[in-house]
Amino acid sequence: MAAPTFALNHMVAPQMPLGAFFKLGKTLGINQFEIRNDLTGNAILDGTSPYQVCELAAGEGVEIISINALQRFNEWTPAREEEARSLATYAAACGAKALVLVPVNDGTGKLEGERQGNLRVALKGLKPILEQASIIGLVEPLGFQICSLRSKKEAVDAIQAINGTDRFKLVHDTFHHVLAGEPDVFPAMTGLVHISGVDDGQVSVDDMRDPHRVMVTAGDRLANVAQIRALLAQGYAGPFSFEPFSPAVHATTDVAGLVKGSMDFIRETL
Repeated sequence: MAAPTFALNHMVAPQMPLGAFFKLGKTLGINQFEIRNDLTGNAILDGTSPYQVCELAAGEGVEIISINALQRFNEWTPAREEEARSLATYAAACGAKALVLVPVNDGTGKLEGERQGNLRVALKGLKPILEQASIIGLVEPLGFQICSLRSKKEAVDAIQAINGTDRFKLVHDTFHHVLAGEPDVFPAMTGLVHISGVDDGQVSVDDMRDPHRVMVTAGDRLANVAQIRALLAQGYAGPFSFEPFSPAVHATTDVAGLVKGSMDFIRETL
C-alpha cells in the first residue's frame, strides 16, 4: 500500500499569511496546499491578485491543489453562475488545479427529486465554466442532517448522468463521511480527501460540528486511519489535506508541531 501524500488546507492556520503558510508546509515536507476564499484579511478576500498568489507558490515551489470553495453551488442562479466564473478564473490564474463545490447546508433543497434535480442543473451549468478554466470541480457532500447533498453516491450518479466524469470529482471528507453514515467510498471518483479528527468524547455524532474538528490523534473518534487505509488500498492516490476548524487548533503557537504529530501518528498507525 502506498504511503499517504499530505496537504494543508489554509484552515490549519487561517490567520497565517499565504507565503508563511506555504513555508510552514515546506518545513514539514508538504508541497500541496488548499487556499480559501472565506478568510477575512487573507488571500483571496483581502484583494490579493491571483498572479501574486501564483508567484508566492512558484517562489516556494509548491502546488495549489484547490480553492475552497464555491458555496451553495447546487442552488444554481445567475448570481451563482457569476460567482463560479469569477472563482474559476481566479483558480486558473493562480495555478490552482480545482475548485471545491460546497452544497446548500441550511435545511432547504433537501426534498427527494428536488435535491437530485438541483444538483444536475448546477453540474450542467458548471461544466463549461470549469472546462474553459481547465480546472476540476470537487463536489463535497456534507454529512450534516440539514444538508442538501449528504450522499457521495448521489453525487456520483449526478456526475455520470451529465457526462461529467472528466470534469468533476468527489471530496471525501472523513468527518462528513462519518456524519452521513454512508459506508461506501468511491476511490476512482475521489479527487481530494479532507482529514480532521474529533477527540471530544462527550459529543454525539449527530451533534458534531466544525468547531469539534481537530488534528488526527490517538483520541480520534472518526476512524480516520481506517478511512485512509481503505482509500489507499482501493487505489486512491491523491492528497490527504488537513482541514481542522477547531478554535483550539487555530490558537496554537506550534502549528508545525501539531501537523507533524498528526502525520507521524497516521503513518505509524497505518
